[in-house]
Amino acid sequence: MTDQLIKFIEHLPLPVVLIGEDRRIIASNAAMRAVLGEDWTGRHFITALRQPLLIEAVETALVTGAAQRTAFLDRDGGRDRTFSVAVSTEPGYVVLTFEDRSAQDDISRMRREFVANVSHELRTPLTALLGFVETLRGAARDDPEARDRFLTIMAREADRMTRLVDDLLSLSRVEETARVRPNESVDLAALVETAVVETGPVIDAIKARLSVSLAKGTTVPGDTGQLRQVIGNLIENAVKYGPEGGTITLTLSKVGPQPRLRAEGIALSVHNEGEGIAEHHLPRLTERFYRVDNHRSRARGGTGLGLSIVKHIVTRHRGRLEIESAPGQGVTVRMILPAHA
Repeated sequence: MTDQLIKFIEHLPLPVVLIGEDRRIIASNAAMRAVLGEDWTGRHFITALRQPLLIEAVETALVTGAAQRTAFLDRDGGRDRTFSVAVSTEPGYVVLTFEDRSAQDDISRMRREFVANVSHELRTPLTALLGFVETLRGAARDDPEARDRFLTIMAREADRMTRLVDDLLSLSRVEETARVRPNESVDLAALVETAVVETGPVIDAIKARLSVSLAKGTTVPGDTGQLRQVIGNLIENAVKYGPEGGTITLTLSKVGPQPRLRAEGIALSVHNEGEGIAEHHLPRLTERFYRVDNHRSRARGGTGLGLSIVKHIVTRHRGRLEIESAPGQGVTVRMILPAHA
């Protein structure tokens, strides 16, 4: 084993370890030592690599000379990591190269969870629709009162599926443009005024009072359609989860220099007087399909995707989203965007 080879692997970004025919570790690079926690050079490889599948792969490579591939599981702080390990053979030693596959595994897991959630969200209304169709074909065929009641419910479930599909398509479109920075000049005050008019019937339906305070000079670089969607979503959420006859407060203001945004900030704050949300729920509210109360959210027409879409849009606009709440204190959702320079 030459010093030149040992120096070479030291500069490789992937974790690498060399194991001799005597089963002792000849050398490892800095990336490998970071995974193992210390330098195990000169010691038997089993003492460092204690996982049966990896040990078996190394032994097979040493005995047969055939290359192997296996997995190695590790824990970095509170996060699990999965490495794909290539075991290659050279005269007198084997080379183990570790590739961190954790990110790919996380993406695959998220995709599986997403498909499972969508399937669940669609299965519930579909099951209800099929049940009512069967009933209308049978026992309720000649019962006008039951037929009208079932058709009303079927229409509601169909609307729910339509909203879900619309939100899925919207989320897909937002993700497609996530890396494209919007550069239209958007007057947020005008958008808020339009959104208030558009959501007026929803607000009137629960007899809510609306308090609006709009600062002047609140122009931001943005995508008009997406920002209109955010504002409408925040107002509708405040209405859905606020009390009947309560007050919804909209405030659009300048908030001065924002170090994280590297610019002056424009903040839109929407507050309702609802029951509030426990603190431990707040970090997860923008996750897809996360609901504090599943039954209540579905009953009010929620798809579980609204705040996820909002989060993606705000992130695309290089802004940030803040949610503040406590039981009995209502909910405040604040969007802060960088203003035009």
